[in-house]
Amino acid sequence: MTTVESPAPRTGSHDVIDPSILYFGTPVIVISTVSDAGAVNLMPMSSSYFLGHTGVLGIGSRSQTYRNLVDTGECVLNMASTSMVTEVDRLALTTGRDPVPERKAAVGYRYVADKFAHAGLTPADADLVRPPRIRECPINLEALVVGHHDLGDGAISFQVEVVRIHVHPAIRMAGTEHRIDPDAWRPLIMSFQRFYGLGAEVHPSRLATINEEWYR
Repeated sequence: MTTVESPAPRTGSHDVIDPSILYFGTPVIVISTVSDAGAVNLMPMSSSYFLGHTGVLGIGSRSQTYRNLVDTGECVLNMASTSMVTEVDRLALTTGRDPVPERKAAVGYRYVADKFAHAGLTPADADLVRPPRIRECPINLEALVVGHHDLGDGAISFQVEVVRIHVHPAIRMAGTEHRIDPDAWRPLIMSFQRFYGLGAEVHPSRLATINEEWYR
């Protein structure tokens, strides 16, 4: 029997690769949750996107955040700015799970009970959910879990509804009631496990000619 080899992919000027992660660059969120017993947990994450007031979050099933979201269905999505990179990085390789799952322990994770104190952050009461907001984050999104889906290999997709939005006055757009000024808001970005920030606007956007209220 003659063996026919598969032709090599035709990619032109591109190379075919197989990265283990596809984190091309998304805003860093520090998600605050509480357990059934009322213990507060913080976890930095960057696997998220928003459509209107619906958010989709990618959470690992080995995390305490996963347990808290399933048990209580509430969270605050605290959007970190570039000025907070030191505090966010202090939360890296920490977990609210005790004992620490073996897979996480093997790469250096350790249990931290009070992550607010550990990171040097300040809790603030939320209005509609139990988890606290982070005062230093310019944007706090109070949210309720609508549902979740097992994606396999320990990855869980959570759908949340944002029910209240808090913002620092410094990032509000002058002369508007409900808009955020993108020139003032400087989100912390994670790309392939490394921290970055936004630069200046590179080109006027035709999409920006649409009034934001149209989306409401």
